[in-house]
Amino acid sequence: MIRLSFTEPSGPAGAPLLVLGPSLGTSTIVWESVAPVLARTHRIVAWDLPGHGASNPATAPFRVADLADAVAATAAELGADSIRYAGISLGGAVGLELLLRHPSLVERAGILCSGAVIGEADGWQRRAATARTESTSALIVGSAQRWFAPGSIAAHPDLTGRLLHALQDTDDDSYARCCEALAEYDVRDRLADVDAPVLAVWGERDPVTPESSAREIADEVRDGRALGIADASHLATVDAPGAVARALDDFLNERSRR
Repeated sequence: MIRLSFTEPSGPAGAPLLVLGPSLGTSTIVWESVAPVLARTHRIVAWDLPGHGASNPATAPFRVADLADAVAATAAELGADSIRYAGISLGGAVGLELLLRHPSLVERAGILCSGAVIGEADGWQRRAATARTESTSALIVGSAQRWFAPGSIAAHPDLTGRLLHALQDTDDDSYARCCEALAEYDVRDRLADVDAPVLAVWGERDPVTPESSAREIADEVRDGRALGIADASHLATVDAPGAVARALDDFLNERSRR
């Protein structure tokens, strides 16, 4: 089984465990501006993809489903019978697989800037080839254009800079294997099996997973809703952290407020 690196839990002891999943090419820092709000009512852990951040490089092919199983295994190691989950982009895809493969584990999930399928398989295969032959450094300009809304780099120079450095530092083959996992990922015909409440969030400037991706999730799961974030692109947690934090805080704590 894949082993992923998780941050140490933070937040109130005894609070519900909230697991935060990252976008391709980033690390746990993609949640840095949002996590403090969520940590007021949750015990939080965040994880890194293989070869990203603090996680070891991948040594074999894997599927998005395998990442979901690894997250579930770590939750069990932490002694959690149930978790709440929020993931962005590939981390959101992992969240949908978690809901499908471990339905008794996940109470509710926020799926941000993601989809039941993301992009086209041939596009992911081309990006995997670029990462292996030219390194992830060759992907920085294109990623910055997809990730951030206009003006976001100027507004958040430290965080956006660190995220682009995280991409540059990502293991090339592990990044490629993530691309290959996304090339075969497609849970569209299984969404109706998801029982837990799901909030599907899109960034209004996101060219990768637009409104239609979020609405497809919200419309097909049994208890779904969709929410757009203004002035946000693919990394909405960076472009509009306040709006994302409020949306997730309201959604994740909905049951306890009833």
